[in-house]
Amino acid sequence: MENTMKQRLDSILSRDAELGELMMSPEVLGDHRLMAKYGKEQASLIGTVEAYREYLDAENFYNQAVEVAQTETEAELVELAEMEMEEYKEKMDTLVESLRLLLIPRNPADNYDAIIEIRGAAGGDEGNIFAGDLYRMYTRYAESLGYKYEVIEASEAESGGYALISFVVKGQEPYRHFKFESGAHRVQRVPKTETQGRIHTSTATVLVMADVEDEGFEIDVNDLEIDTMRSSGAGGQHVNKTDSAVRIVHKPTGISVKCQDGRSQHDNRDKAMRLISARVFEHHQQKLEEEKNVNRQSKIGKGDRSEKIRTYNYPQNRVTDHRIGLTLQKLDIIMEGKLDEIVDALLAEEQREILENGGL
Repeated sequence: MENTMKQRLDSILSRDAELGELMMSPEVLGDHRLMAKYGKEQASLIGTVEAYREYLDAENFYNQAVEVAQTETEAELVELAEMEMEEYKEKMDTLVESLRLLLIPRNPADNYDAIIEIRGAAGGDEGNIFAGDLYRMYTRYAESLGYKYEVIEASEAESGGYALISFVVKGQEPYRHFKFESGAHRVQRVPKTETQGRIHTSTATVLVMADVEDEGFEIDVNDLEIDTMRSSGAGGQHVNKTDSAVRIVHKPTGISVKCQDGRSQHDNRDKAMRLISARVFEHHQQKLEEEKNVNRQSKIGKGDRSEKIRTYNYPQNRVTDHRIGLTLQKLDIIMEGKLDEIVDALLAEEQREILENGGL
């Protein structure tokens, strides 16, 4: 193993130990946000720490076998030691390659919770119904990874599905697993209302944002314009009598959010602040990505909502991810939340791009 690689791994090992101590300190134990932050950081190091410790154990056994082979006079013991040397050398080489991949720089936001916003787009009712199908697919995928999710904002469509639904996915690295979903999703199928069996094409758009509420990203309150108003749409007598809806505008960027589905004005304000923070952070991240990508184009894109990223063809049971040319004849399985094959392929492409370009 090269010295530079060993130094990086030693520093990760030290940071893991430091985090363990910090999380036992009274200051951190009394601060749930800091505890969550350090806990996530430590969890993100687990794979690398375990692999490096395994490497160090193999290296130790290898060195012991070398010493026996060099000092022992009995032929059988020397032969046994040489066999062990070969075994542990092979294991060390395998672990070095695994560690090399684990050390590839990651997007710092990968460990954040993810806020996912889905909107029915082209196709009217069918676009809204498809937005509901995507919501179901994503929540099942989240459950398969052991994540929790919570709806932030929802506008149900009369024909079924959603004109808009946004929700937060919480757990270990949710943003890493969902970040590639931003863009336009196209569905080709026969709508239930179609009497002649013709295939229609509709779309829903997805935006995935890092939830930075607990991550130290702060917006200057002087840049915000906060208004309260009466909620619109269904909601009963309570909606008509209280100014429970909250709208927040970030004046420097013009980004705005409105939340009205919470149980109270306070609840709506909290959700609106969470959304505005995520959207402003996403805006800044996209600007940084655009500057970084002036001289190179990422195959997996920048997550532009207008970028067509995937087609779901129901008659042929086919899903195609256009960014990496991946086609799978298992739409029925994927719509049940089995997204691992697609996400793994996108993560592999991201790793390849990072290696090709010398880092993030």
